[in-house]
Amino acid sequence: MEVRRTVPVALDVDSDDAALLEDTVDTFLWSAQYVVDHAFHGEYVTTSKTTLDDETYDDVREKTDGFNGGLVQAARNKAAEACKSVVARWKNGKKASKPRFTSPHVVYDHRTATFHDDYVSLATTDGRIEADYVLPDEDSDTPHSEYLFSDEYEITGAELHSQDGNWVLHIHCKKEVESDTSKQATTENGTVLGVDLGVNNLAVTSTGTVWTGNEFDHWRREYEKRRGSLQQCGTRWAHENMQSVGRKEDGRFKLMLHRIANELVAEARENECSVIAFEELADIRERTGASWGHKWAFDRLYNYVEYKAEEYGIAVTQVAPENTSRRCSHCGFTHPHNRDDDDFECLKCGYANHADYNAAKNIGLRYLRRNQTGGDGGAPLGVRLNSGTLNVNGGYSPAEESARTAVHAESHRFSGG
Repeated sequence: MEVRRTVPVALDVDSDDAALLEDTVDTFLWSAQYVVDHAFHGEYVTTSKTTLDDETYDDVREKTDGFNGGLVQAARNKAAEACKSVVARWKNGKKASKPRFTSPHVVYDHRTATFHDDYVSLATTDGRIEADYVLPDEDSDTPHSEYLFSDEYEITGAELHSQDGNWVLHIHCKKEVESDTSKQATTENGTVLGVDLGVNNLAVTSTGTVWTGNEFDHWRREYEKRRGSLQQCGTRWAHENMQSVGRKEDGRFKLMLHRIANELVAEARENECSVIAFEELADIRERTGASWGHKWAFDRLYNYVEYKAEEYGIAVTQVAPENTSRRCSHCGFTHPHNRDDDDFECLKCGYANHADYNAAKNIGLRYLRRNQTGGDGGAPLGVRLNSGTLNVNGGYSPAEESARTAVHAESHRFSGG
């Protein structure tokens, strides 16, 4: 099994090298956009990297005065992946427009970057530069010591990002790990943890644990208020401070979502779950009334859970969301009037509980129904609840031991089956 990690490393860059990097960023983004524009020219969108390389490589090199060949190909790859994503959305009946590359970054691999113990050599529009890493103390427990400088991990590439004059290299690392026997046993004989995402509650699991959206909403409103005040000033100082506010907001929310992801994975491990099942994220804004900020948070949370769970042999997947909020997890009766805001009460059998908790159980049940005919002998036994399991037919089995009483930070637990 392959485990991947990304480690952000600040770079010490002088003014001359910074000017070269800025020029490199502009040229990289222009190159990627040129390829996208070419891909969208004609009756259909070209997504083949080989075709795009044949049709654009020489033109890009000529128009950029001989931009580094490796970076031209990296820009082409970036463009091709963006085009594939658009076409995939079209095939699923979703709306998508031609990609635009505006975020300042450059993609590097081992042809265009050389990674040393305390500095990196980067290709630019005019030769190479060397930039020292800005690192924390060697004795501190950080991702740098755990992944970047570990003999177990291999550096595969990096993305250089510019943040208001500051340069940060996001270095990608990977290692191969053997499947642990105990983890394999859990995968073959475990259960599924259902997770419902929403606005009032960011995440609710089938075990009844809730991560409320209160903190997220508070800081989202606070940062919007700060940006609004600065925007009214219209000065260069205000513009620079708006960018600073954006970086602080991004950093705060990423830390928050990392914490929730860690707790979600811990919940799965404590309950010996082999699968964590989410609802599909593609149209979640339309279904839940979520903002773009919430959609960003849902995507980030899913990605964080996915790579954190991988280390423990836990699969992470998505299931179709239809009627998970309207279906009774107890008897299966589905009706729009079963749900009233946060309250769920089945019109047929009378089962009542929090609507998000009921939805989380339905998400887990949908995964079971989707996989019960797989025939591989390793299908999970049921949906994990706080006090037992729920099988594919809705039958409840109590746990052998009493329910846990621990409550996660910034979260609480729903009771009931």
